Formats: sequence, C-alpha cells, structure tokens
Amino acid sequence: MKHLLNLLAAIALLVWGTQLVRTGILRVFGASLRQIISRSVRTPFTAALSGLGITAVVQSSTATALIVSAFVGQGLMALSAALAVMIGADIGTSVMAVVFSLDLSWLSPLFIFAGVVLYVPRPDTTVGRLGRVFIGLGLMLLALRLITEATTVLTQSEAVRALLGALTSDLLLEITMGAVLALVSYSSLATVLLTATLVGSGGIPAGVGLGLVIGANLGSGLLAVLTTLRSNVAARQVPMGSLVFKMAGVLLMAPLVGPWLRYVQPHVPNDVALVVLFHLAFNVVKGLVCIGLTNPVAQLVAHLLPAEATSATDTRPRHLDPSALATPSLAISCAAREALHQADIVETMLQGIHTVIRTNDLRISEDLRRLDDQVDGLYSAIKYYMTKIPRETLDEREGRRWTDIIGFTINMEQIADIIERVLIDIEDKKIKPGLQFSEQGMHEINELHARLMDNLRLAMSVFLNHTVEDAKRLLKEKTRFRELERAYSATHLGRLSDQSVPSMETSSLHIDLISDFRRINSLLCSIAYPILEQDDPLTPSHLRNAT
Repeated sequence: MKHLLNLLAAIALLVWGTQLVRTGILRVFGASLRQIISRSVRTPFTAALSGLGITAVVQSSTATALIVSAFVGQGLMALSAALAVMIGADIGTSVMAVVFSLDLSWLSPLFIFAGVVLYVPRPDTTVGRLGRVFIGLGLMLLALRLITEATTVLTQSEAVRALLGALTSDLLLEITMGAVLALVSYSSLATVLLTATLVGSGGIPAGVGLGLVIGANLGSGLLAVLTTLRSNVAARQVPMGSLVFKMAGVLLMAPLVGPWLRYVQPHVPNDVALVVLFHLAFNVVKGLVCIGLTNPVAQLVAHLLPAEATSATDTRPRHLDPSALATPSLAISCAAREALHQADIVETMLQGIHTVIRTNDLRISEDLRRLDDQVDGLYSAIKYYMTKIPRETLDEREGRRWTDIIGFTINMEQIADIIERVLIDIEDKKIKPGLQFSEQGMHEINELHARLMDNLRLAMSVFLNHTVEDAKRLLKEKTRFRELERAYSATHLGRLSDQSVPSMETSSLHIDLISDFRRINSLLCSIAYPILEQDDPLTPSHLRNAT
C-alpha cells in the first residue's frame, strides 16, 4: 500500500509540475505567443511551425488550442489556419515528450533550487514567474524519477506480476483508458510521460503502453472540446477540427502498433524511447497526412457547427471567452473587445438622439432607451469577467490595461444612462407637446451632436490604440466643447431676450440638452487621462486645472 501511495503521489507531482510550467509560461510570454501565432499563419506550413514552437515552450497543446480558438472566435484568424497551428502543436507536445524521456534527473534539484530563489522574493514579477517555471520543470523531472522507483518496487510483488501478466492486448480498452487519463490529468504530455516511465520500469507491457499513447492523443482532443463548450460557436470549431484530425491519427496508427513492436523495438535503446518515439510518429504521420486537408476539414466543421449570425441589434456578450481566462493576456484582450462592443451600442444610442429630435419618432426613442439595459448588462458581464482574472498574474502593463477597461466600461454605462434621460426629456418636453426648436437652436444642437459623435469615435480609438497624440486631441476637445456650450447658452439667452417663441417654448430642453452633451463629452475625454499619465504624469492634472 505504501509503494502504491508513493506511485500515486509521484503521478500527482508530475501533473502539478506540468501545470506550473504551462501557467508560468503563459503568464510571462502570453502576449508574445499570441503575436507569434497571429503573424505566422500565412501558409499552413508556417502556421504548423508556429504551433510546434509555441507548444514546445508551453508544453501543452490544449493551451495552444485555447489561444487559437479565442482568435477564431474573435474573427482574428481563419479556421483552416488555426487547424494548421494545432497540427504543429501536437508535434510540439511529442518533441517535449522525447526531451523529458532522457535522463535529466540531475537537473531536478538545480531547477527547483533556482526556481525557489527566483520566485520567493518576487512572486508577482516576471523573474518570479520564470522561477515558477523552473520549479515546475524540476518537479516534473523529480516526479519521473519517483515514478520509476515506485514502479520498480511494485513490479517485484508476485501479485502485481500476476496482474500485469493478465493484461493482454485489448487495444480499444487501452485507447479508452489513455483518453481518460489525459482528461483527468488535463495533459496528454503528463499521460505519455507516465506511460513511458511505467513501460520502461516494467510496470506495464510495451504493447499496452502504445495503446495508452494513442488514447492520450485522443483524450487531449476531447479535453479541448470540453474546455470550450461554453465558448461561442466560432471558438468551438478549432477543437472540433483538431479532434477530427486526432481521430484520423487513431485510425492511421492503431493498426501499426504490432509492426512498431516487431520492427522498431529491436532498434531503439530502451522501452521508454519506444513509447515516446511512437508518440512522435503518431503526430508526425497525422500531420503529414492532414496538413493538406485543413481547408476541407474547416468546411466540414463549419457545416457541423455553423457560426451564429450576428446582427447590429445583437447585444449579447460576444468576446468574453471563458476558456481564455487561463491566459490572462488573452482574457484582457477579450474584455477589451467586449468593451468596444459595449461602446458600439452607446454609439447607436447617441446617433439615435439626433434621429429622434428630427423625426419625433416615439418608437425609435423607446427602442433606444431599451438599449440602456443592454449596455448595463454588458457592463455587468465585463466586470464579472474581469474579476475572474487574477490580478497577481498580470504584469504592470496588463494591470494598467485591466484598470483602463474597467474605467472605459463605467464611462460607457454612465453615458448610456445620460442618453436615456435625454430621450425621456425629448419625449416629454418636445414630442408629446408637439414643439420644435428654432432654426438657430437646431443648428447649435446639430453642431454639438456632430462634434460629440466625432469625440466618441476618437475616444474608442484612444482606448483601442493608446495613441498619445490622439489622447491629447481628445483632451483638447474638452475645452473646445465647453467653449461652444457657453457660447450657445449665451446665444440662446439672446433669442429669449428677442422673444423668439420656439426658443421660449423649448428653452428648458435646449439648456438641459447642451448641458447633458457636455457631461457626455467630459466622460469621453476622461478616457485620455490614463494614456497621458503614462506619457507625462503632470500633463493630465495640468489640463484638468486649466479646464
């Protein structure tokens, strides 16, 4: 019992080490990995190479699948290119299995010591996160040694020997067991390394180990499908296509288990190499066969999982991919895109104010006011999504972006509330009484509204691109808008002095309207402050005092 417990603990340590390495790499290099993938998908071959390289670093094809799934879900990558990336990702996992199968146990204490020295003093810094990666690598190597020792002791038991002798080749059962192990451990790499170690120490026959390897590859495909079940349809297409390729790999390699044992085993140094090389052969053969089929498989998957049609009035969250939360930098990107979706609805509401003023259409006004509930709903969804991103996993730049997104969505929600009140005032003070603005008054409202629309679009650009020059332009608009408000308030009072009947009838609405426009503009201009504070900490406070 003690030796069995040691084996189970060593397996758990292997899985935990794999998790540490994957999360550590994603937290340090997440943004860079995303850029590499996005720039390397011009051809299927380069896309596969990028997937191979990134997965070799991250040590998880599932993590790569989640990244490219989010890209496809956001419309940033074609499905066929993403499937090519996944072919390379599977080969990358195989390469790392070969590397870890070598006798690197001497590196374990070095990695653990260096990792602790780097991590403990500064756990929330880049150096600390690299230390976390070293700790994970050291634990993986230590776990493989412990698995070997525990298995060697167990196989000396007569009962265990009798049990192993009863394991005949039932390939379907072995594939099923391998898939289950990959699902439970959340890692096909850990499953393959465990299988290779067990085979090498005599814990299980080589034929059984090869069946488990085939199942581990299938299980990693199922894992990605299950992980993205709550994502949008476009994001779920990548794991589905990858699973189709893995199933093809099973059909290709399952009949070759016997020939592999017969013809390859005599030429490899040990049974560990036999298992990991079979894993590599599985993914290389699958890649060579399937690399030219990415377009047909993409069409098949698109037919099986047709993308949902979106309309301009569709206000549900589109980009808050739960699977992206495992990669903080990617989750931040998803939240930023959803914030722009929220801003698009606010733009529709703001543009609609002008339509309601011109046409006196109560139905349009009611439709626009209902959009305020949608803006509030998106604000709540974004805020909840952001709270699930651990702040301690973000570097300084990502932390600022996190704050910027929250501030931007708050401003959009407040602007939508103001617009709703403005529409109610227009209904009560203009449409229902049947009043009209004076010609000069309408000209002033048109001018302010047009300037406000331009500033909203500029604010969205500033939020998206963080351009300092655009931020300065936006902040200057605060002064110009306030000057126009004062000037138009004065001209309105002049028309009241001249006893202009339309101006007298709509005076309250006119003054409230241009005042509300100014408040909306102030909220838009405040988006520029964080960008300017990063460029020059004195500039925002100086401009605030000046205006």
